[in-house]
Amino acid sequence: MSDFLETLLGERLVDSEKAEVDVQSLGARLSLVGLFFGCSLNAPCKQFNGSLCEFYSRFKKSSEHKDKLEIVFVSSDQDQKHWQDFLHEMPWPALPFKDRHKKMKLWNKYKITSIPSLVFVDAATGKVVCRNGLLVVRDDPKGLEFPWGPKPFAEVVSGPLLRNNRQTTDSSSLDGHYVGVYFSAHWCPPCRSLTRVLVESYRIIKESGHKFEIVFVSADRSEESFQQYFSEMPWLAIPYSDEARRSRLNRLYGIQGIPTLILLDAEGHVITRQGRVEVLNDPECRLFPWHPRPVLELSESNAAQLHEGPCLVLFVDAEEERELDPAKELIQPIAEKLMAKYKAKEEETPLLFFVAGEDDMSDSLRDYTNLPEAAPLLTILDMSARAKYVRDVEEITPAVVELFVNDFLAEKLKPEPI
Repeated sequence: MSDFLETLLGERLVDSEKAEVDVQSLGARLSLVGLFFGCSLNAPCKQFNGSLCEFYSRFKKSSEHKDKLEIVFVSSDQDQKHWQDFLHEMPWPALPFKDRHKKMKLWNKYKITSIPSLVFVDAATGKVVCRNGLLVVRDDPKGLEFPWGPKPFAEVVSGPLLRNNRQTTDSSSLDGHYVGVYFSAHWCPPCRSLTRVLVESYRIIKESGHKFEIVFVSADRSEESFQQYFSEMPWLAIPYSDEARRSRLNRLYGIQGIPTLILLDAEGHVITRQGRVEVLNDPECRLFPWHPRPVLELSESNAAQLHEGPCLVLFVDAEEERELDPAKELIQPIAEKLMAKYKAKEEETPLLFFVAGEDDMSDSLRDYTNLPEAAPLLTILDMSARAKYVRDVEEITPAVVELFVNDFLAEKLKPEPI
């Protein structure tokens, strides 16, 4: 266990007194590590830190599992004094300030897109146990549900579901269905835009004969707003008054922003977390139920995924959609091989794959990342680390791509700043 933690966190952490904390001795007793991603200059982080300190203190004093949990602060501070001052408020250790590389690897590995974030991971394997620890701190202040592992969707959603005619049905009516779990709110303009498209997608899928249902999990700020918004939806919803069930679903899927549409298969397993992108890219629902594709064509609707971790982007000289097919076919076997490898380990793939032609989206990305105009151009972009890796060769072959990917994953490539 401690060997893995050393790989994940390094050999030494530091505490508020600048004393070194030996990770190997720490790992001997732990079963769960909470990675607290934050920044001293971020007001929500400061506020959450107060709540987390109370939670931690209570857990360490009264829980029978007190020796099985540790928190580690992963800072995005740029100023060492600000970092040190913030660390003085914490009773747990932190990654050393100068270890920026290790911090960035953790940000990418756990796909952190906002702060504060608290991710609970298995100390022996590093696998995510609970992605939304902020809700654990709020909903389970005494730590009675430790270790907060994922429960089956059917168990978490269990109970009455509303229809917009105010009638109810039991959640067991979802059995045997594909299910879209839709996290949304009326006050959010992108949510309202997606809902309009999703209503039509829902109609098409149902009329095609698929057993499909959507469950709306509201983030509205009042019952009145919820009722107004839900009146536009032909599907089911968690009652607004059932805040505990809504929160458990947010916790189960680690929701960090809205709108989010999670697609589940008939057994309740996640097919994709990118339902929003799929609905917008496939208005006729021809690819439903939207199993993940190894290679995506870069578009405005999926460009946000560039910020979710490192992405391989192959830029080619193509203006029409079908002209991208040869590029996709070139890198697809490598993407499929990587996906299969990490799926077997029950881990998310560490690299997404895109092809990009000649259009405004590609031009904007090239300008933003200061890439050369060459085509074809093979790149890996790590937006959160503001780093890029470029392989500018005359001919891009599968062997060139595979070596580039393997060298990146083995950390053999030297990054250039974005």
